[in-house]
Amino acid sequence: MRPTARRDFLKGLAAAIPASAVLSTYRAMAAPLRKKVKITDVKAMFVHVNTDSNLVKIETDSGITGIGEAYWGRGVKDVILGYLRQLVVGEDPLDIEPLYTKMLRFTGGAGAQAGVTVTAISGVEIALWDLAGKILEVPVCKLLGGQYRDGVRAYWTRSPQDMLDPASCREFAAALKSHPYGITAVKSDADSFPAKYDPQFREPGHEPYSSHLTPKDLARIAKGFANLREALGEDVDIAVHCHWEFDWIDALELARAVEPIKPMWLEDPMPPDYSESWSKLTAESPVPILTGENLYKRQGFKPFILNQGCHLIQIDIPKAGGLLESKKIADLAELFELPVCAHIASSPLGALASAHCAAAIRDFRAQEFSPGALSTEAWEKFVIYDGPVIKDGKYRILDKPGLGVELNEDCVRGHLMPGEKWWG
Repeated sequence: MRPTARRDFLKGLAAAIPASAVLSTYRAMAAPLRKKVKITDVKAMFVHVNTDSNLVKIETDSGITGIGEAYWGRGVKDVILGYLRQLVVGEDPLDIEPLYTKMLRFTGGAGAQAGVTVTAISGVEIALWDLAGKILEVPVCKLLGGQYRDGVRAYWTRSPQDMLDPASCREFAAALKSHPYGITAVKSDADSFPAKYDPQFREPGHEPYSSHLTPKDLARIAKGFANLREALGEDVDIAVHCHWEFDWIDALELARAVEPIKPMWLEDPMPPDYSESWSKLTAESPVPILTGENLYKRQGFKPFILNQGCHLIQIDIPKAGGLLESKKIADLAELFELPVCAHIASSPLGALASAHCAAAIRDFRAQEFSPGALSTEAWEKFVIYDGPVIKDGKYRILDKPGLGVELNEDCVRGHLMPGEKWWG
């Protein structure tokens, strides 16, 4: 058909269909989006999975609900029900950032700078995102700016029974490589060596209230991680785990001790707050320095990013401020070419919420998998999900509304803390 003929045909078709009919079709399509949904209630319950967690549910007048998780938290439920619930009931759940701002503003005297209050706000914020995704019928990662990846690489926090025993390391490596999750990165403890091999503090330089690493400690750590590298080979990445206990001199010596295995990073070797020693350590370390799991909001990460206080940042998304705040932290880090990782020790609900945020971050490396004492099967039973949570070494992001996950009520009821009731 010639262009002029096609144009005449379309004009005739438009004349044959009344404008009112076209508009009514668009009105019908837009009607569900035009209807304002209101929050009617916020509920929480305290459970124990691999950590003590607070599950959050937001109910609306449409019947659609959203769920979230805020963990590490005795007292978190009290903040949610005592402070936050009254701030969001009656509001539009799609106003996520305004509601986050409101929750921070009106809990300023109750600790909105860091800690339990921010963690509680994070749980509510995650539930709002799940709710928004369900209302708009899109995955949460799409609402956070778009999806860079279908799966988020997982690293498993676990260690051999005895890293100084090559046979123990080989047994550990065989179990990891045969596991159906297909994980290709592990994080193992370095800070446990002094207490494990000198529990009575009899060696010179050891005492209960100091975490000084002696030459013997450093030699053991170097040998243990060399054994682990030999057992795992070059196809599995290794991160070196600490718990914020060393001074900068010992942290630098530790970095030098593990340099031969080419670790992904040395994690949290010094206390969490920023000091110039972090920048000095980062400048002199022969291995990448990572920190962040104990930091909150952009304000906590800001000095590390601006002063090059680490090579990589690690956000604990379900406690640091929630999904949007973590995305903003990642955006700030990107301006300084700092990659992002995610610490997680929650149930699969919190882990999948974190993974949705990670999927929307461009320069993202890996997210933790830490089921604690639970088997992977027991950990997965906590939720209802379409297939395994982790496959081929990655957290799976489903093309489903919201977070794409629901709680397994029978399992969760079995994990309620003493005195807790189902959404009671």
